Amino acid sequence: MAPVSNQALLSPAELAFLHSNLSLTPPIRPDLRQSSQFRPLIAETDFLPGTNGSARICFADGTEAIVGVKAEVEKSVSRRANAESLEINDLSRGVADEKMGGTDEEEPKSKSSTSRTVDNSWVEMTIEIPGFRDDDSLPVFLAEMLNEALLATGELVAKLWINRLWHWKLYIDILLLSPPLSYPLPLLSLTTHLALLSTRLPALKSELDEDPLFNDDWDAAVPLYPHLASDNQDSGHRSSKSRPPITLLVMAAGSNIIFDPTREELAVADAVLAVSLTNLPSTSSKPIINEKNIDRLRLISIRTIDPPSRLTTAGVPDAINTATGGTASNSQTTAGVDIESGKEGVWHPPQGGIKRGLIGKIVQMCLERGGVGEEVLAGLDNVDVG
Repeated sequence: MAPVSNQALLSPAELAFLHSNLSLTPPIRPDLRQSSQFRPLIAETDFLPGTNGSARICFADGTEAIVGVKAEVEKSVSRRANAESLEINDLSRGVADEKMGGTDEEEPKSKSSTSRTVDNSWVEMTIEIPGFRDDDSLPVFLAEMLNEALLATGELVAKLWINRLWHWKLYIDILLLSPPLSYPLPLLSLTTHLALLSTRLPALKSELDEDPLFNDDWDAAVPLYPHLASDNQDSGHRSSKSRPPITLLVMAAGSNIIFDPTREELAVADAVLAVSLTNLPSTSSKPIINEKNIDRLRLISIRTIDPPSRLTTAGVPDAINTATGGTASNSQTTAGVDIESGKEGVWHPPQGGIKRGLIGKIVQMCLERGGVGEEVLAGLDNVDVG
């Protein structure tokens, strides 16, 4: 996986001090946030003219990103041989029916019964980061990760289907305005989430397989994701609408789990995970009496990210450091054992992977009732998307 960029330049002593603070119970973070607390942010939507949806998010550290969503009508082209043969058979059957004197009432019925064929190529995403080429590993890896989360459930491409002959082509352009002061994955994911929530498509006036004809009134445009505000919250009903997925960045320091880590915290991470999740809407329309009628969260994917802590230089104990009055060891093996033994106060780069129990704990914290996932989605729901 692509490593974290812009590694913090810290000495082995500083790395050891920071790691020991993050390993305490509770952990002491440099900015005094709690382990599951995110950085403060400013968000706005629908500010780019000429787009179907847009959003901007600025973190407290000055990192800012904007996302623009543009939709265009495109003619559907079957990419599968069996789909092409199916269409040919349908056309030939229609010609034969006309020759045999078939009735016109059967034609709409056969068209409406045709199953929908969708394609992931209907969504195209590009990411631009200052100081990086378009084909560098970081922009490519981030685009693939965000695109994977969007297309995992197949819900987004299903919303782009118009009829058998036409579909919407969605272009998602992500721009990081400032150099990445930390790993930009959470910032880009949250901004894309808000941009898709604010995306609206013109209302369709044509029917069946006719050439698409749309309503010119933008006020009649249909949201790509129905807004949560349209539900009657005063009557005790919670929205059962679907929402775009989000991807959270999580790191482990000792036995502690830390969300939304900064660049300095990533420099001492034992492991870093990218967790993508979305909500599983409830089909019940009953008032909320117990937890059974509340939307549940669904895990989409988990990806490991190579932390920069593996590339740091190990510290040297004072006992064998001649600069601090120690005695240099004649045996390189002995010196290596002392450095890698995990002695308190001496920094040593992490080795190996992450334990399964720790992964299970991370997933539980993201998906549980009142957990981090629900907290993040609830915060994004408070942003006015028009």
